[in-house]
Amino acid sequence: MKVISKRFCILLAVTVLVGFNQYAFAQENHTSDVGSDQTDEEEGYDPVGVVMHHIADANEFHVWKGVHLPLPCILYAPGHGWTTMLSSKLDHGHKAVDGYVLNHGRVNRIADPSFPGGEVEIGHINHHVEDGKDVYYAEYQGQEYKLDKPSTLDGGLLGGGITSFYDFSITKNVFTMLLASILLILVWLSVAKGYRENDGKAPSGIQSFFEPFFTFIRDEVTVPMIGEQKYERFQPFIMTVFFFVLFCNLLGLIPIFPGSANVTGNLAVTMTLALFTFVITNLNGNKHYWEHVLWMPGIPALVKPLLSIVEVLGLIFKPFSLMIRLFANISAGHIIILSLIGLIFLFGNNGQNLGGATAGAIVGGFFTAFMNLIELLVAFLQAYIFAILSASYIGAATEDAHHDEAHAH
Repeated sequence: MKVISKRFCILLAVTVLVGFNQYAFAQENHTSDVGSDQTDEEEGYDPVGVVMHHIADANEFHVWKGVHLPLPCILYAPGHGWTTMLSSKLDHGHKAVDGYVLNHGRVNRIADPSFPGGEVEIGHINHHVEDGKDVYYAEYQGQEYKLDKPSTLDGGLLGGGITSFYDFSITKNVFTMLLASILLILVWLSVAKGYRENDGKAPSGIQSFFEPFFTFIRDEVTVPMIGEQKYERFQPFIMTVFFFVLFCNLLGLIPIFPGSANVTGNLAVTMTLALFTFVITNLNGNKHYWEHVLWMPGIPALVKPLLSIVEVLGLIFKPFSLMIRLFANISAGHIIILSLIGLIFLFGNNGQNLGGATAGAIVGGFFTAFMNLIELLVAFLQAYIFAILSASYIGAATEDAHHDEAHAH
């Protein structure tokens, strides 16, 4: 009973931290994101905007109202060249440097050549809706200058697009991935040292903690899916992708710096991980695998072209399902927790109703504590699912033709 109470207190403390972080951003969002095109009646707590901001990537870590941890901005614009700085130099949207501004935590650029270069003070970042789309303008000396969207290489699929600049910055997601990678390297070095020192002995320390994970992935994932004769070749990749996804998920559950980034809830990240699986699977596909994809044996020749199209589409849908599954599950968890915390502000009418805020804190607090437990399980579960599906795809591509003799007879 004492153990349960202790764990509940820890979860409640985490909930309070999340709540404080959410409250701080809500208050700052209330005061700083209202453009000149909005009236006082339109101001207030925006639950959708707050939640979407928290799950999106950013060029800074938000800690508390008015307190941010800047990250390096590495930017390139054709015809202008490179610009490097800390995001704090942009003063949270109140300054422009070489045409770059900070809009809702992300670097945007003013592509208008008439906008002055160097460092200049600007007014509001104004929000308009044009043709059903959100468009942002920087206000400078009474004139509005349209902002490009954040720069990505997805053609607009993931919210950005091909813009007037290229962004190589260390964002929240990039920082968290680097942190997860460093932690993994330190863990592996420590575990390897333990194996060397405890050769022929029972594992101890960090080695004893991680060994069950190693044996589980080997005995329950790679060997059954790939086969005992071939699993060792792909074991490093499966182990790496499992622990990388797991560490990123766990860091995302920490509500304060250096956590809080929604790494695996970002489509660009899950797409890249899925592409690794896709490339490794198909580069290692044997003759038997490609034969069943492009020209299935034992099938009438007239039907083979149609089935080949279906099989090729299947090759594309497999990594696509990996990408969507991980992204959707992790993002959904973050959205639910932040929505529950948001009940405090919705019930409390943004601080005007103490009774409502108290009711929202009780309901949202208890449900958030429960959701944190679920999210901890999901962090492990999604890492396992990504690993086992990757192993199953690799296993199908490298499997020997066991049924060739049966087809021959």
